[in-house]
Amino acid sequence: MSRATATTSSPRRASSSGPTDSTAPHRQVRRAAALLLAADDLANARIAARVGADTASVRAWRARFEAEGLAKLGEVREGRGRKPLIPQEKIDEIVGPTVNSTPPGHTHWSCRTMAAHAGVSPATVQRVWSARGLKPHLVRSFKLSTDPKFEEKLIDVVGLYVAPPDKAVVLCLDEKSSVQAPDRTQSTLPMKKGRAATMTYDYKRNGTTTLFAALDVLTGKVIGQCLPRHRHTEFLKFLRTVDQEVPKRLQVHLICDNYATHKHPNVKAWLDNHRRFHMHFAPTSSSWLNLVERWFRELTDKALSRGAFRSVPDVIAKLEEYLTAHNDNPKPFVWTATAGEILAQVARGRVALQAVNQ
Repeated sequence: MSRATATTSSPRRASSSGPTDSTAPHRQVRRAAALLLAADDLANARIAARVGADTASVRAWRARFEAEGLAKLGEVREGRGRKPLIPQEKIDEIVGPTVNSTPPGHTHWSCRTMAAHAGVSPATVQRVWSARGLKPHLVRSFKLSTDPKFEEKLIDVVGLYVAPPDKAVVLCLDEKSSVQAPDRTQSTLPMKKGRAATMTYDYKRNGTTTLFAALDVLTGKVIGQCLPRHRHTEFLKFLRTVDQEVPKRLQVHLICDNYATHKHPNVKAWLDNHRRFHMHFAPTSSSWLNLVERWFRELTDKALSRGAFRSVPDVIAKLEEYLTAHNDNPKPFVWTATAGEILAQVARGRVALQAVNQ
């Protein structure tokens, strides 16, 4: 656009600062300022920097001004600007079936199946779901304990986490049974640029071992021992190991699950002769309450899932290596939920289950 065109087709400005009418729409003010600067033969890049736009927009404004003049300076062309909202009727047509039904032959809706059902695009379905926090493709597992002493046991265990007793050590104890020693049928390929490490999905079983572990809630250290099986005789052997590891001046509070081995008569007799040991049982179906399970998950992820072991001694060596590395720099798991908060969540879960089963 030449200077002559700009001066004959647009109003002259009183100063170089551009329009000053505060009541005009921002879009119109910015475009007018750009056109007035163009009248001074400024380059598009400099105009864009002055008015806070991009070069392509300035070029389009100048082309439209040459073609249409000032008549449509503030108008938005068809297809530009804010898109129309999704009608509420269409939203209800998407949300209702998503929550209350499934497509024929499927377990859940996908963006494409819902888009075909509602007659909209998959992007529209995704926007509606995102705005309402709906995620049909996800499912989480849960189980509410049916232990008649659930509340009593929960308060007992959480109390040990939140306010451990003085002159005592709190240990979360459990066994990771049947730890396999798998050997891959083919060699693992190392990671390289542009490709992750790869391994075969099939493997050969070379035997199993059982890892007994007791996690110190305060320090994060773990007392561990690998034994061939997980009968009450092995559990007693591990209790003797714990007895040797923990200073004699401290009481020992053990948080365990309800496995029959932990309640065997021989175990009870041993505990009667070692009065500093105190057993605390988590409710049934509540392994999440035992912090050592969290440590077992890290053990599996960091030491076992990618391993290849030719024999049981190999996997035992790996377990002991990880145990040593962990205890060199232990980090405790901090329990933050109170018993009241957990019981409130459980109560809501029971109400939801009752509503579904009615």
